[in-house]
Amino acid sequence: MSNVLIINAHHHYPFAQGKLNATLVDKAQTLLMGKGYEVRVAKTEGDFDVEAELANHQWADVVILQTPVNWMGVPWSFKKYMDEVYTAGMGGALCHGDGRNAEQPKANYGRGGALDGTKYMLSLTFNAPAESFNVADEFFEGKSVDDLFFPMHMNFKFFAMQPLPTFSCFDVMKNAEVEQDFARFEAHLNQYF
Repeated sequence: MSNVLIINAHHHYPFAQGKLNATLVDKAQTLLMGKGYEVRVAKTEGDFDVEAELANHQWADVVILQTPVNWMGVPWSFKKYMDEVYTAGMGGALCHGDGRNAEQPKANYGRGGALDGTKYMLSLTFNAPAESFNVADEFFEGKSVDDLFFPMHMNFKFFAMQPLPTFSCFDVMKNAEVEQDFARFEAHLNQYF
């Protein structure tokens, strides 16, 4: 792994201006470049060049998605990015359609990915406290962060990408522990990069 694409999927809201996600992107970029990785950073808010983003994905050995969790998923600006970039990539840049063919129209759905060998990592910022996950009688009914983000994992699997363990910051709006989060983030990156 030598090339890392970091996608900052933050979308500006009056109550969340993106400082934490931007800082996590900067920390990842600095740490990884210090280890000799080539790093590119993309932003999903505002304009982006679809062909350039496809090239970034093809170039990357690892894609880090840095995103806040909005309404139990990614912000709409990243959804727009996926709709435009990932759909354009279905012609072979990211995958070969949905993996099926005329000879076997019911087999191999989701097996047409062109990014085999590429890894990805989700780095998530939550308003929810950590204690709301993995506990049967809490809001998420015993589900984990990765259960909540199962659709995102499937999107990357559609391109034949393999996951690195997910990183999460919790309770960032009401009970933030930013310095501890930064230390955990650095340790997480050092463990997998």
